[in-house]
Amino acid sequence: MSFTEKHEEISKQEWMDRLNSLHISRADMNRLIMNYLVTGEFSSGSSEGFKEAAEKFRVEAGIPMNMDTESLDERIKIRDAIQKGEIEEAMALVNNLHPELLDDNRYLYFHLQQQHLIELIRKKDVEGALQYAQTHLAERGEENADVLNELEKTLALLAFENPEDSPFGELLHPSQRQKVASELNSAILEVENRESTPKLANMLKLLLWAQHELDQKKVKYPHMTDLAKGEIEDPK
Repeated sequence: MSFTEKHEEISKQEWMDRLNSLHISRADMNRLIMNYLVTGEFSSGSSEGFKEAAEKFRVEAGIPMNMDTESLDERIKIRDAIQKGEIEEAMALVNNLHPELLDDNRYLYFHLQQQHLIELIRKKDVEGALQYAQTHLAERGEENADVLNELEKTLALLAFENPEDSPFGELLHPSQRQKVASELNSAILEVENRESTPKLANMLKLLLWAQHELDQKKVKYPHMTDLAKGEIEDPK
């Protein structure tokens, strides 16, 4: 008999009893938190003192030194540069850290160049933007249809007096910088043979997938409705 045939409904109390019966060691929890701190998405405004916080937690939790913190300083500097719109500075830092990365990952390199173009447009430097596109990006567009499409959308911003309000205005939103910074951060972690996504994020994705599968099978069970607070509702 399958699980869904045997249990048409699981009460919240039974569900909580099963959760409480699971034992997760403090050491495992500490490693999970440390993994998030050194792998996760430190955003603009939170990166100052980020390594210090991670290092303080490592010491307090008694986690060994080999917990992948060595490139954290450089990754924070690179992210800060992108969040400030200093893309060429970010690329220089990447080249110092991993000289082959941008040569090997051409699509990532294009996204950094595209972001530099966006920053020139943000500054209303029309001549500089056109010259940069012609010198550094024109040939890239001829080689790849996806690159050409993205490049055309970026250059289309120049056609509007207020590009922020144009159909492509999202390119000038801070979230665009965040997107590029996250892509680069993941690439750096991958080239260092480290996880590019925190274990905690993967666990949350697995939780959402499992709940979706149970919903598809019409199983009544206590849903976790607030991932941040861990709130669980009675079966519906």
